[in-house]
Amino acid sequence: MVDQYIFSGSLPENASTYVTREADAQLYEGLKAGKFCYVLNSRQSGKSSLRVRTMQRLREEGVQCAAVDLSAGGIQNVPPEQWYADLIDTLIDTFGLDVDFGDWWEANQLNTLVTRFRKFLEEILLVEVQENIVIFIDEIDSVLSLNFPTDDFFALIRACYNKRVDNPEYNRLTFCLLGVASPSNLIGDKQRTPFNIGQAISLKGFQLHEVEPLEKGLYSKFSNPQAVMQEILLWTGGQPFLTQKLCQYMVEESVQENPRSVEQVVRSRIIENWESQDEPEHLRTIQARILRDEQRAGYLLELYQQVRFSEERSQIIADETLEQSELQLSGLVVRQEGKLRIYNQIYREIFNLNWIEAQLNNLRPYSESFRFWVASGGTDKSRLLTGNALRRAEEWARNKNLSYQDKQFLAASKEKEIEQEIAAKQQEAALERERQDREAAEERNQLLAQANLKAQRRIRFGSIILVLTLLGVGISIIWSGKKIQEIQESTKYSSQLSELSMELNENSKSSEGSDANEQINLSGKIKNHDLRIARLSAAISISSMSTT
Repeated sequence: MVDQYIFSGSLPENASTYVTREADAQLYEGLKAGKFCYVLNSRQSGKSSLRVRTMQRLREEGVQCAAVDLSAGGIQNVPPEQWYADLIDTLIDTFGLDVDFGDWWEANQLNTLVTRFRKFLEEILLVEVQENIVIFIDEIDSVLSLNFPTDDFFALIRACYNKRVDNPEYNRLTFCLLGVASPSNLIGDKQRTPFNIGQAISLKGFQLHEVEPLEKGLYSKFSNPQAVMQEILLWTGGQPFLTQKLCQYMVEESVQENPRSVEQVVRSRIIENWESQDEPEHLRTIQARILRDEQRAGYLLELYQQVRFSEERSQIIADETLEQSELQLSGLVVRQEGKLRIYNQIYREIFNLNWIEAQLNNLRPYSESFRFWVASGGTDKSRLLTGNALRRAEEWARNKNLSYQDKQFLAASKEKEIEQEIAAKQQEAALERERQDREAAEERNQLLAQANLKAQRRIRFGSIILVLTLLGVGISIIWSGKKIQEIQESTKYSSQLSELSMELNENSKSSEGSDANEQINLSGKIKNHDLRIARLSAAISISSMSTT
């Protein structure tokens, strides 16, 4: 007897449609051997159902197990003290420990929260529970929404593993973490992270040789149930949620008068108008995961577009980049043989190139500025748009049904731009006034410079005239002095000539017989050249007269 196909939530322990995969054996063997294991995969990939089935198998082996769901309402949105207290209280209830939690918590108030959790594990849990212990922590990605850091929590899990060397009791304790996150999302410090000493469990889609439990439900409904099952896997790629859902749809289709094929059912009940038919939500979850962070959504869409374009050529090599990890966690693509591939044909049909283009067009071109502006309560005006950025945003917003905050943001941006334009015009007017004042001052300075130049030229000209005048006066004075001297000398000469004439007359009368040579010698004592010549001539005349 096959139960109804279950595709919403975890399958119960005894569900006949549970599909055992390779991951079941890996997780069971790893935890049984005391290894720290983690199952990090996309939503609705069968993680919780795997946990339920593995816990059942371990309990059958005598292993004590506890499951903590971190997405539970009482353990989210609480201060760190309450978070650790709820975690410990859940473990006390699950294992039925004989401890008064209130008294114990009060007695350890002086310890840090992580130290209290470690002491609980070491002094209470490992003391009261003598069997091997596995603690499953589901929805581990919920810690990302807490308002306090949880690196110490993950470091403690690693410490429990490291303590096995010094305290053998820790060999009986191990953890299994499950959720939608990458190890680097949960803790960035590689020296403290437990993920590099643990075992990663990979969840693959259902394979044809594994789906016998699902195929059994088709035996009495179809003449060739195996062919139907193969076609279902062709469309779903073995994705657990979609495979269970499509099996249920085909069972429902089998009772119709004219049953449709698998492809017809897929197109009519899943692909066509998929957003309205997506119940329970699955496809919209994938879309929301990709688009949840507008700043990164563009990168994810472009990466997915590259995967589509290059899928046949296998050019997108899988790596551990943040974008590839996020795209895989959305469930849209999977890693196969070291390459990224679209998970299944249903995803390929729904999330096609038209969808990619539409989502890229819908992304806010101002997402980063908008996010910071909203975070500031609308007070950070430095995040508002102006110029070409505002033009692009207004063009994008045209004919769109914007949220109230988007409208506020664009209106505030427009107001800021107007204020800047007014301020720019005022500044331009001030600069124009300053320019005019500067030009007027330059013109005045130029006129003053020209006047100064003219004055300097006049001064230089006057100086030259003055110098020439003084020079002329000096020359005149010198010339006049020489003339006066010449007149004085002439007067003196005249006087001397008169004296000489008188002397000559006397000499001619009284001393005609005197020696002419004496006259000549006397003439040599006269300094004036002309007078000396005259005296000499006179002496010669006297000498001549005496000889006759």
